[in-house]
Amino acid sequence: MRATLRQLSLVLFAVVAASWAVGQTEPGSEPMAPQASSPVPIVPTLPSASSRAFAVPDAPAHSTTSAVPQSVQPLLAFRDSEVKFSLPELMSLLRDHRHEGWVLAAYPDPKTGRPLIGAGFSLDLPEREHPQSDPLNPHPFVEPSSAELWQAAGLDPERLEQILDEYKHNLTVWRMQRYRRRIWSLEPEISDDDATQLLRVAAIQAVENARAYCRNFDQLTGPQQMALSQLVYQMGVNLERFGNFLSLINNDPVAVSPLDTPSSGDTDYWQAVQHSLMQSQWARLYRVRAVSVIAMLDPQYLEDPAASEHRVAAVLRPVVHRRGRRSAAALRAAAYRRHDAQTVARKTSGARGKQKV
Repeated sequence: MRATLRQLSLVLFAVVAASWAVGQTEPGSEPMAPQASSPVPIVPTLPSASSRAFAVPDAPAHSTTSAVPQSVQPLLAFRDSEVKFSLPELMSLLRDHRHEGWVLAAYPDPKTGRPLIGAGFSLDLPEREHPQSDPLNPHPFVEPSSAELWQAAGLDPERLEQILDEYKHNLTVWRMQRYRRRIWSLEPEISDDDATQLLRVAAIQAVENARAYCRNFDQLTGPQQMALSQLVYQMGVNLERFGNFLSLINNDPVAVSPLDTPSSGDTDYWQAVQHSLMQSQWARLYRVRAVSVIAMLDPQYLEDPAASEHRVAAVLRPVVHRRGRRSAAALRAAAYRRHDAQTVARKTSGARGKQKV
């Protein structure tokens, strides 16, 4: 009897305890599951060094790709393997002292007065419309503004505004000639790495536009691709004026490989292409630069670069600055007077010598 009463009391205690537990839950909430069936809590851990690179948000790690406009996306997507020459080698040629130079502060262009920096990078060019007029060439031209190229190089846009403001102030105070004389004494406004990034972006733009100018760009040899890219870098949209040259490189066959021996027709063809550039004012004014660029168009350039440059230099003579008729006549008259004076002096000294003897 006592055992029965004890069992009933235990059951009654269990019922009361269960009802009390149910009463402790909040209205509308589910009661807690028994501790034995609850899952083990997951403690968040920091990613390791190997997995941290892949734990990136939806936005790319390099914000430049998403921040720059669509017009410069082809420049960011460029790969060095797309061309047959070395892009660092092209950059080395463009920063050479015989070409644009290497200045880490804004300086005026000697002809236009527009601000340049680094290897001749223009700082204030607007975005330009440059439609593709060749229906057989699917590659478009890439002509973004200087600010967009600056941003594509990963540089701070506010820094560009500060450099332009300082340039305008210096140009107002010093004027053109005095500013040009102070180039090598200017305080650096960008670092050497910044100038290299600007040069790389500008060189890639030149390659993309060279492909847009020449529909057979991918079939050219490495030196020929580099030569055309240099022309675009140096002339920009002004290359449109070289109609004969552009017509030749687009309407005639090209050498497929630098290792192939070109036929006589190919040799004559490339000589015609070279002569079309030799007859330009650009080649006469910038002879040293033109010789190195035009020589690269030779299909046999890789076999003997010096011989190719020698053949171009033999035809492309330096500019002869001729003086007017009045100046030439004055020089001849001065030479005659000097010659007569020297003759008279010699005769007089000879007569005096005889008299002394």
